[in-house]
Amino acid sequence: MAAVLPRGLKAVLANSPSDVVIISSLRTPICRSFKGQLRDAYPEELLSVVLRATLDANPTLAPAAIEDVAVGVVLSELGGSKAARMAMSHVGFPSATSLYTANRACASSLHAVALVANQIRGDMISVGIGAGMESMTRNYGSRAIPTDAWPALKESPVKDARDCVMPMGLTSENVASRYGIGRADQDAFAVESHRRAAAARAAGHFKSEMVPVTTRWQEVDKQGHKVGEETVITVTEDDGIRADASLEMMTKLKPAFSPEGASTAGNSSQVSDGAAATLLMRRSTAAELGLTSSIMGKFVGAAVAGCAPDEMGIGPALAIPKLLAQLGLETSHVDRWELNEAFASQAIYCVRELGLEKEWEAGKINPDGGAIALGHPLGATGARMVSTLMHGLKRTGGEVGLVSMCIGTGMGMSGLFVRE
Repeated sequence: MAAVLPRGLKAVLANSPSDVVIISSLRTPICRSFKGQLRDAYPEELLSVVLRATLDANPTLAPAAIEDVAVGVVLSELGGSKAARMAMSHVGFPSATSLYTANRACASSLHAVALVANQIRGDMISVGIGAGMESMTRNYGSRAIPTDAWPALKESPVKDARDCVMPMGLTSENVASRYGIGRADQDAFAVESHRRAAAARAAGHFKSEMVPVTTRWQEVDKQGHKVGEETVITVTEDDGIRADASLEMMTKLKPAFSPEGASTAGNSSQVSDGAAATLLMRRSTAAELGLTSSIMGKFVGAAVAGCAPDEMGIGPALAIPKLLAQLGLETSHVDRWELNEAFASQAIYCVRELGLEKEWEAGKINPDGGAIALGHPLGATGARMVSTLMHGLKRTGGEVGLVSMCIGTGMGMSGLFVRE
């Protein structure tokens, strides 16, 4: 006799013509800001690559069928809206395809995916793309913290208001000290992230989700000044993964944010450049367009939860239970987790708080590594994680996957997906 599925899981796995399905989910390589191979690329240039690749991956889909594109972006000038629209037109989308940008800090492109999904559910559109782009090389130093904000906020009597501009590294230290996350555990977590990512890269696990980027490159000296001739290179792999990462290496690193702290450059996410894009449509539309065989899976739902800004890293531990409760699911129903590693401190806290230690040890959480090894281009990370999740589920045979991350100013977001 076949096992009877719990009601929530049965509902999540059931197919309906109104489902929001994923047809493709692609990303660029993720490269180290300032030093990496995408250092000289523009964020909209990276976006153009994944948008063009989305069209190329679906040759029977007319570009005009894509009605709207949402782009997660955090740091770009004017919210990235003008440059992103220009890039979209540049690679072959018609003027009838509209575009907007979304900024929910680290969850911006997961939010973009959810926005497009809800547009489809609300009959605003039938086909859309949820994407993300970020060049932290070009924009991080000048736009990470507002310099022209209402002065009264800096002296606000409300601590949460003042803490919204607390450096992210200090929030990591708060989580570590308040919840007993020691330096040794953080370093071990970081080494494991690199080990998993290096193994995934060596096994070719990222090839199906990644599209190459041909761009400019020029050497820089130790002072950051460009030297030599500019050349053209094609970037095909993530360049932040350290296959030689070791505990010995990690323990030699000095605290990066507080003299007595435990968060270092090695056990924190890398500042990175990259882009990603996910093509979504109504299941009935996919059938009408002859794309049923291309369906990778579906978007099920998303949730956002708030927390204190000075410990923003705990956000996933709030957003994940909220989403699972909405869908009538338990953590045991999830086959694969992509938990953004903003800092080892907060990732460890969330794993422990959610009771997922065994899942981490079994490789169900970030089995191909996370942002400590792969990097964290703010506006693109959510869509990158969706891509890694969907291709990973296809490769391993799992059905239910969950993406989650913490968000600057004190939030967490989670999204649930199902493979077909």
